[in-house]
Amino acid sequence: MGATGSKLEKALGEQFPEGERYFGLENFGNTCYCNSVLQALYFCVPFREQLLEYYAKNKNLGDPEENLLTCLADLFTQISSQKKKTGVIAPKRFVQRVRKQNELFRSYMHQDAHEFLNYLLNELVDILEKESHVAKTLPDESLPSGQTANGPRNAPTNGVQKEPLVTWVHKNFQGLLTNETRCLRCETVTARDETFLDLSLDIEQNSSITSCLKNFSSTETLNAEDKFFCDKCCSLQEAQKRMKIKKPPHILVIHLKRFKYMEQLGRHKKLSYRVVFPLELKLANSMEDVDSEYTLFAVVVHVGSGPNHGHYVSLVKSHNHWLFFDDENVEMIDESAVQTFFGSAQEYSSNTDHGYILFYESLAANGKG
Repeated sequence: MGATGSKLEKALGEQFPEGERYFGLENFGNTCYCNSVLQALYFCVPFREQLLEYYAKNKNLGDPEENLLTCLADLFTQISSQKKKTGVIAPKRFVQRVRKQNELFRSYMHQDAHEFLNYLLNELVDILEKESHVAKTLPDESLPSGQTANGPRNAPTNGVQKEPLVTWVHKNFQGLLTNETRCLRCETVTARDETFLDLSLDIEQNSSITSCLKNFSSTETLNAEDKFFCDKCCSLQEAQKRMKIKKPPHILVIHLKRFKYMEQLGRHKKLSYRVVFPLELKLANSMEDVDSEYTLFAVVVHVGSGPNHGHYVSLVKSHNHWLFFDDENVEMIDESAVQTFFGSAQEYSSNTDHGYILFYESLAANGKG
């Protein structure tokens, strides 16, 4: 990496951002799915800052019990405090922890980067929630220790609904969807809210993120054997259903469903469809009729023609420069190169590098840590 590191420093020259670090990550046998997601999260600045803050707070508390959160905080701190501006770091402890905790990632087979991102964010939320419950119950020494761990987590189910805890992971990534169902007989609308940390979108050939989002929020008619049980009519009725984004998140993570199960093939197939993702995105279908504006800052790319083999790399925007991370290698790319990862306009194409997970930051959230 010495050579590519110095090449990157030369390319940026005087423009090398003050205090920033660009480090490749060593691959421990098919861990590119993990490396590509880690780079995208590292350059999600509000998330990084809160993780570094968490590390700083906790390092004074003696040796905390090791978990995914402490390993991730440790890794991000290690990168950000390097004396050199560029180089390679081995995320060994973090990868070992992932493999220890989840047998899904234990094998050396090709893994799914989206599945890993989902697992990681949910695991971080779980750890933060447990820590918060323990902190709240610590002063009360009279409680048996077992109760702190289980009590609060199960409490809401028996009667009183507790306000859910909002962690800094939620503050960055969580949005709110509302699922509206309108009975076509009595016109009553039933709405159910649900939270999300990322949006998984169905894709079509030669489409765009905007059209995928429109399809996501399109109205579907429930009839025949799919009729809806209307509480007001007390019977099954035809209805119209639609999903809307009620509250957009600060960091909008979009997962393009590129791996589809094909009945006739009896297996998953990769869809290499061309889906245009803009550098600036307007989210027009949220409830408050205000457009939420987002800017693209990271893309996890799947390289390969099928779902069970291939490679992951990531593109990251940092201080107005685009960088390409491929495990140990880091290089600068031109902004226009981002378009080459939209997908293939023809089914059989030599281009197999396709945008898979997109990370957008709300312009309103920009500058607010």
